[in-house]
Amino acid sequence: MTDAPPSTADPLSTWRRLAGSCVLLDGFHALKHALRFHARVPVAVTTDRSAALTLADDLAPDVREVLDAQLREVPEAAYRSLVPRPHPTGVAALAVRPSREAGLETLRHLPRTAPVVVLDHPRNLGNAGAVIRLAAGFGATGVVTTGTLDPWHPTVVRGAAGLHFATVVERLSVDELPPGPLFALDPEGEDIRGTKLPDDAVLAFGSERTGLSAGLRARTDHLVSLPMRPQVSSYNLATSVAMALYHWSATGGAPA
Repeated sequence: MTDAPPSTADPLSTWRRLAGSCVLLDGFHALKHALRFHARVPVAVTTDRSAALTLADDLAPDVREVLDAQLREVPEAAYRSLVPRPHPTGVAALAVRPSREAGLETLRHLPRTAPVVVLDHPRNLGNAGAVIRLAAGFGATGVVTTGTLDPWHPTVVRGAAGLHFATVVERLSVDELPPGPLFALDPEGEDIRGTKLPDDAVLAFGSERTGLSAGLRARTDHLVSLPMRPQVSSYNLATSVAMALYHWSATGGAPA
């Protein structure tokens, strides 16, 4: 027998009313992270409330009380009608997207205590999600994408495990990039191991296919490269970001 639901409000009607204006949190871990970083979650559903709360007891006791108050159990068929790719945990929620104005203020505020990561015309939604997850882990100020990829696409949010709410995530043009010295990763750059990345650095990474765009390259202050064995053509985008952020943290920066 499952726990009693926290209220009598119909979660399905609430979901359908808000779905077009909120961020989909797909799975227990996405909801857990969003709640930890103070996301506003107007509706959360699960196919098995008791199992979800047991997960919370084991993996996220810090948000167990909030989950107990918010999670509503719905039939599996109803749950599957709400999410395009049902998660194995049978949990989904909708969250209010953070204020763009507040995010831009954070990105543009100087002095910053951690770099901003820029993905220049990224192509792969999963890569973007992995980068946001890395940025959150390292305490980066934010992740900015240029080009057509939507960094708040449900697949990106799923790949980031809900950690969009732990850092600023915005899409901007190259001309709108935050202030600060721009370090762009490029095979022709100087070895990053000889460079100290300042806390207010803007770290730019090119497209998985074509590298840095001409517009971003023209704005770059420093070209730096990652150590790589000869005849190896490239690293995965998220791996490159991880290496650069680790170098920053190892030479003076630190996760928040």
